Amino acid sequence: MSAFRVALSGDFRKADGTPTFPDFDLTPLTSARNVETVFLDNASPLRPEQLQDFDALILLAHRFDAASVPTSGRLAVIARFGVGYDTVDVPACTANDIALVITPDGVRRPVAVSILTFILALTGKLMVKDQLARSGPAGFAARGSHMGVGLVGKVLGSLGVGNIGAEMFRLARPFDMRFIAHDPFADPKLAAELGIELVSLEELFRRADILCVNCPLTPETHHIVSAERLALMKPTAYFINTARGPIVDQKALTRVLQDRKIAGAGLDVFEQEPTDPDDPLLKLDNIIVAPHALCWTDQCFAGNGAADVKAVLDVMKGQVPRGVVNRDVLDREGFKAKLAGFGTRFG
Repeated sequence: MSAFRVALSGDFRKADGTPTFPDFDLTPLTSARNVETVFLDNASPLRPEQLQDFDALILLAHRFDAASVPTSGRLAVIARFGVGYDTVDVPACTANDIALVITPDGVRRPVAVSILTFILALTGKLMVKDQLARSGPAGFAARGSHMGVGLVGKVLGSLGVGNIGAEMFRLARPFDMRFIAHDPFADPKLAAELGIELVSLEELFRRADILCVNCPLTPETHHIVSAERLALMKPTAYFINTARGPIVDQKALTRVLQDRKIAGAGLDVFEQEPTDPDDPLLKLDNIIVAPHALCWTDQCFAGNGAADVKAVLDVMKGQVPRGVVNRDVLDREGFKAKLAGFGTRFG
C-alpha cells in the first residue's frame, strides 16, 4: 500500500533545518501508520511540481494560487495554519476538488485575549505610564495628566460576530460593558445569548467606544473601514484591528489618528507586512502596534498544529475534517471520490 503523503510548506523550518515553531508537535502525524511527511523547499507561491505527489498540504504563510495546483489531481486537502486564508486561491481549490481547512479552535481564545490586551492597554494608558515610570520624579508628577478610561457601561463594538468576535464578547463579560456588533451573517440566537445588539454598519461606528475588527478579509470587506466610516467615530473612541490589515484603509486611519479625531488605536495587522519603518502611522504616539503576532503563544501554536494534524488524518481516514472553508467542495464528485479512496485504503 502506498503511503498517505503530507507536504509541509518550507517556512515551517528555519534555514538551519530546525522547526520555526517548536510548539507545533508533528509527532501524531509522523508516528501514524502509512503516513509520509516531507518539508517542501521555500517557494511563494508554491510551485505545482512541488505538490505533484502529495495527498495533503499543511500551509503556513506561503501563497497557494491557481498556478500552484498540481496536475496530478492527487492533492485533497490544504490545512492552513491559522484562520486567515487570503493567501489561498479558494475558487481554484474548489475547482480542483481540494478542501481548504482552517483552525478556528486553535486561534479563538488567543486572538480574543490579544484584543482584550489592546483594550486594557489603550484605556489604561499603559504605554504612556510605562514611560512616566521611567522618568523619575517628573514622570510621577505628571500622572494626573494621563488618566485612564474605565470600562463599565462603555460600548464594545465588533465588526463581525464569528468565531473570534463571539469569544471576545464572552471574555469581556466581567467588565460590564454594553455590546453591539454588525455582521450580516450573525446568528441571532448566539447574539442574544451573548447580549449583543446587532446594528447597522454606520451605527456600529457611531456608537462604539471601542471598535474591534473581527471579520475575514474578502473582496466585500476590503477597506470596509473607510475614511467615511472612521469619521463617524467618537473623538473618545478606540479602534482595534487584529484581523487583516487591508480591511482598513490605513491611510485614512493614519489621518484620523494624526488629527486626533479618535483617541487611539491598537493594531496587530497592516496593509503592508512587514511594515515600512518610515510609515507615518508608526510615528504616532496614540497607537500600540504588534507585528501580526500578539496572539502568538505556545498554546496558540500548539492548538493550530494539533487542529491541522487532525484535519489531515481525518481526510486520510475518509472523513470530512472540521473547519472546511469551501463547503461547496464537499458536494463535488471528485472530492467525494478522493475521500472514499482514502477511506478504503487507510480507514
